[in-house]
Amino acid sequence: MEIWRIQVCKAATGYRSTASIYNLINAGLWTKPVRIGQRSVGWPSDEVIAVNKARIAGATDEQLRELINRLHEKRKELLKEALA
Repeated sequence: MEIWRIQVCKAATGYRSTASIYNLINAGLWTKPVRIGQRSVGWPSDEVIAVNKARIAGATDEQLRELINRLHEKRKELLKEALA
């Protein structure tokens, strides 16, 4: 798993603007960013890939929101594993 910065995410998904991704986050259709520095964020590559696959498969907005919720829950599980 890698952490991709916004430019890589845009290239991987075809979005042209940063605002597009942040609008999706606000709509619950994209995962929240991960802080990787004081002024920088990124997204786990596996999450970006999972969202792309769901979109390609024709997922509805509601299905995407369910996926996003599961991906956020997975982050919590990763934290528990890292702290164990």
